[in-house]
Amino acid sequence: MNEFCEITPELKRLAAKSEECAKIDPELYSKYDVKRGLRDLNGKGVLVGLTEISEVCSTKEVNGETVPADGELFYRGYNVKDLILGIPDTSHSGFEECTYLLLFGKLPTADELKEFTAMLSHYRTLPTSFVRDIIMKAPSKDMMNTLARSVLTLYSYDDMADNITLPNVLRQCLQLISLFPLLSVYGYQAYKHYHDGASLFIHSPKEEYSTAENILHILRPDSQFTPLEAKLLDIALILHMEHGGGNNSSFTTHLVSSSGTDTYSVIAASLGSLKGPKHGGANIKVVRMFDDMKANLKDWTDEEEISHYLTALLHKEAFDHAGLIYGMGHAVYSLSDPRAQIFRRFVERLSTEKGYEKEFALYTAVERLAPQIIAKERKIYKGVSPNVDFFSGFAYSMLGLPVELYTPIFAIARISGWSAHRLEEVAGGGKIMRPAYKNVGERKIYIPMDQR
Repeated sequence: MNEFCEITPELKRLAAKSEECAKIDPELYSKYDVKRGLRDLNGKGVLVGLTEISEVCSTKEVNGETVPADGELFYRGYNVKDLILGIPDTSHSGFEECTYLLLFGKLPTADELKEFTAMLSHYRTLPTSFVRDIIMKAPSKDMMNTLARSVLTLYSYDDMADNITLPNVLRQCLQLISLFPLLSVYGYQAYKHYHDGASLFIHSPKEEYSTAENILHILRPDSQFTPLEAKLLDIALILHMEHGGGNNSSFTTHLVSSSGTDTYSVIAASLGSLKGPKHGGANIKVVRMFDDMKANLKDWTDEEEISHYLTALLHKEAFDHAGLIYGMGHAVYSLSDPRAQIFRRFVERLSTEKGYEKEFALYTAVERLAPQIIAKERKIYKGVSPNVDFFSGFAYSMLGLPVELYTPIFAIARISGWSAHRLEEVAGGGKIMRPAYKNVGERKIYIPMDQR
């Protein structure tokens, strides 16, 4: 083992001491009415800010009472379902159109969208020798760390890196939106080359291609893709680009921006948040769970056998023994996640084109059976339904995207939302965020060392 990474007996002893003093009695959270995770038992978030960027809806008023409802997601007041259905089937630039909406508060005209996509294309160029000097050297096995390192390094190439006037922040955000696909895919290719000996190929982005098209173009050795593949990836980017100011990474964007720091530091912090398996890495767990399921089921169409496997998951007797059915449930949505419902129809179309009908049938069976089994086995405070991660990993696998890029694809989409939230925070000129923590430790009398 690398000596730098060694966990010595002394470290273990000190860690035990640290753990002993780090634990808080769970009953104290109830005693002082502290909302752990900034959420109450019903999943409702503690209100910490105001935004006009997006809205997540999961309840409705009936006779003066708030009850669960089918989920809805709005970008700048527009229902995302309407936005996606309104984009022509032949268009693969929905992500660019919705990015314009998030950043500037209105849908673009044809001329405005053409001008905006040309600007993004212009910014889709890395500094001279950046790929060779930064991305190709000591590539990380985790692409989110590679992406964050690249973002922080871009600070050194920016003569106005610390300027937080709105025009300059907008310029930085547009550049990062444009560059995230290159930083992610090139980072993956560098890692595969140096660690696995894979052939190294670097495709330059094409000016006439959309973000979705360029991702497939620069990732695949032959640069080939079908219209439906580009369409599905474009839809995935739209559905992942924003989800209210309270999601962990967007809140991180607001939190760190409120300190007055530079754009690169803010986005690197947001990337660190999104990397977490409780946030951006969930779809990987879904894919691996289904891989294990397919390996252990004798008959993928036998609903009784599927139900037994799902029950075993909850009893910590299958897959990773965590007691979870991944892709089920959401912190906000209860009856349904609108992103999953929208994405489902496009995933079904691609499964037909790719010959994955059997896999899609298994997904739909789990989609229907899992909520019933969870409701029977667990005490839940709200409904449970498939979330967007349930289908996104399957979609990415059909597109041939490597698992290492699943979370970076999320970041490629969410940088648009982060940019809108950063601009909102900078434009508002608010105070630095400093939530309160209550100390529940006892006060002590200091004793000099020679008397201890």
